[in-house]
This record gives sequence, C-alpha cells and structure tokens, in this order.
Amino acid sequence: MIRDVAVILDERFRPLVIPTARLEKLAEGCRWAEGPAYFPAGRYLVWSDVPNDRMMRYDETSDAVGIFRAPSGYSNGNTVDRQGRLVTCEHGTRQVTRTEHDGSITVLASHYQGRRLNSPNDVVVKSDGSIWFTDPAYGIDSDYEGHKADSEIGACHVYRIDPQSGDVTVVADDFVRPNGLAFSPDESRLYVADTGATHAADGPRHIRVFDVSEGGRLRGGDVFAICTNGLFDGFRLDDAGRIWASAGDGVHCYDRDGTLIGKILVPETVANVVFGGLKRNRLYICATTSLYAIMLPVNGAKTF
Repeated sequence: MIRDVAVILDERFRPLVIPTARLEKLAEGCRWAEGPAYFPAGRYLVWSDVPNDRMMRYDETSDAVGIFRAPSGYSNGNTVDRQGRLVTCEHGTRQVTRTEHDGSITVLASHYQGRRLNSPNDVVVKSDGSIWFTDPAYGIDSDYEGHKADSEIGACHVYRIDPQSGDVTVVADDFVRPNGLAFSPDESRLYVADTGATHAADGPRHIRVFDVSEGGRLRGGDVFAICTNGLFDGFRLDDAGRIWASAGDGVHCYDRDGTLIGKILVPETVANVVFGGLKRNRLYICATTSLYAIMLPVNGAKTF
C-alpha cells in the first residue's frame, strides 16, 4: 500500500500519490539496472543492465521480460527521440548511438576534437532534434561498467549534438561527474546532476539548473537541490515541472522551487526513472538489481 512506501514531507506531495497504489517489482536479476526508456507505440520499456553488458525489455501488455540486446556496448542511459528511435549512451564503446527503425545502429558521437569521449552516461533529446548528453568517466574507471582506460579528454563535460551538422560541442565544463539530465516541460531550463561525491567525500551530490538559449547555450548553473540520501543519478520531470529523482532510499520528489516534498521508498538504491504507460502516469524505477513501477495521479512531461 502507498502508506508503506510514500513519505509525505510537504502537503504538496499528498495529492501526488494514490492511497491504494502499490510498488510493483516487475523484474529482477540485474547487477545495476539503469537508463529506462519507454516506447509508447509498442507499450514496452527498455533498460540497461550495465555490468552484465545487456539491455532488457519489459512488455507492459503481457508483463513479459526478456533480453533486448546483448552485448550492448555496456549501455547506460537511454531515451526515445521524437521519431520513436532509441538513443543510447554506451560505456564500452564510449559513444552515443541511435537504433534506427530497421534495427541498424548509427553512431551519433564518439569523439570531441579528435579525442575519444570518456563514457557517455545519460541522454535527452530536445524538440528541435538536438541531443544532449553527459560524459563522466565511470565506464573507464574500471572494467566493471566498461573497459578501464585513461581519459583522452581529461575532464567530464556536458555535450550537445547539433541536429543539422552533427557537431559535438561542450555546453558545460565545470562539473566533477555530470550524470542525469532532463529539460523542463517548456525546455527553457536544463537540469543536470553531479555525482562527484562518488570520488571525493566532499564532492557534489546535487542537481544544478541552467537557462537554455535558442542557440543551445546554457546560462546560470545554480544548485537546485542537494541529495539528502545517497546521490542523485537519473531523474525525470512531470508535466507540472516537478522533479522525480533517484536517491539512496528511493525516488525523491522536488517541487519547482527546489523543496523536497516527498519520497517513494524503494528497497534498493535507485539509479533512474521514467514515466510510461498510456497516460504517462506509471513511474518506472530502475533500482540496483530490479525494475519497479508505481501508478501515480500525475503525468510525466511529454518528450515524445
């Protein structure tokens, strides 16, 4: 029951949960479940099991679970573009790819100024077709989530792929370990997590917010919220602009003013979330070894 999994920290959260809803475990057996992406045309979800070098698939109509792709290039973050194609960050190949409708794979980004990317982590597609992704070094730190290697770039940045030219440009270069990212519903703001605390005790464990210009440039970058349990990894927004973010004890919900208003408790550390279902009101949760879901009386921001 929701009373066992919901923590109401602010009365603004109370109408965002259903008293009779329950947290459902849909799949298990992963090593690190990440990067859920929902395909409305087929009513299925694809997510990454990074250390096992595979992508999994959950069928919403039948509850069937199976392997979508293996090997997967140690895939991590995934999203669906405005044409219904899968866009993937691959740690092992150190590139961002797109799976076309015929199943072929197109490499969108692999280098910046002639140097290999570190290990692209999470990705979003703006309505103008531009692709934005983060590039920390988790996939080259060891052989667990990719292939151990030195960084050719020497830093961890946030990038943008131009929809016309395909050029890769740095849009933010002052992160320690940029991780999850998402646009506000009107795309005027970009939120980006920094999980630098994985490599330094006093490192960042927050989400920053930027203003987005029409030319694809970012301004600002103030801290929006600091994680109170573990780290923010991936997150998504609902259509009212609230953030639903992964954390050590579940999913944390932040109002637009940066207030932590409530939590959905999950028995495993959460890595990422996505809204799915026919009305975008089913929150899918990738949490360590398992895939969970919960129905909510809110709708995810429309990104497809």
